[in-house]
Amino acid sequence: MNENQKDLEMETPEAAEPAVEAEAPAEETAAETASEGKVKGSDKKKLKKVEAELAETQKKLEAAEAALAEEKDKYLRMLAEYDNFRRRTAKEKETIYGDATADTIKGLLPVVDTLERAAAGLTPEDAESPLGKGISMTLKSATDALAKLGVEEVPTDVFNPDFHNAVMHIEDESLGEGAIVAVFQKGYRKGDHIIRYAMVQVAN
Repeated sequence: MNENQKDLEMETPEAAEPAVEAEAPAEETAAETASEGKVKGSDKKKLKKVEAELAETQKKLEAAEAALAEEKDKYLRMLAEYDNFRRRTAKEKETIYGDATADTIKGLLPVVDTLERAAAGLTPEDAESPLGKGISMTLKSATDALAKLGVEEVPTDVFNPDFHNAVMHIEDESLGEGAIVAVFQKGYRKGDHIIRYAMVQVAN
């Protein structure tokens, strides 16, 4: 056997091996393709399931947001109603206190009127007597008490229907329009609240 024949025998197995190796990748590719098809089909099912769950979760979220908005609206309404109730109650308390104070003061004003008339009728001699001094001191105490309560006399310079009650009227060219000629009964107020209107005589 010569060297050329030996070389041919050694090269024959090496030439056969690539044919076997060429067939193996084709079988593996087919198996991989089938496997990929199965995986893709499984992924589609999973994807549809996830999408369905996501849609359901979205519906639940929207329902929860709607319920939250409704509860928030109820809360805001309740808060507004409470604020209105608080303001109304505070105003009512203030009004009740003002009305009660005004009624109490109004009940004491006739006493003050009587003391003023008594003091005005005193002669100089009577004013120095114990009785006259007692009347003056009692009147001063009453007027001081009214002042401490914030009660003051209404002005009586010009007629104002917000303060005065005109019971008599005269025409006098020497007097200005709406001038108050006489005060028959003093008027009193506490702040903007009129406790008693002044009873007056008005000119022109």
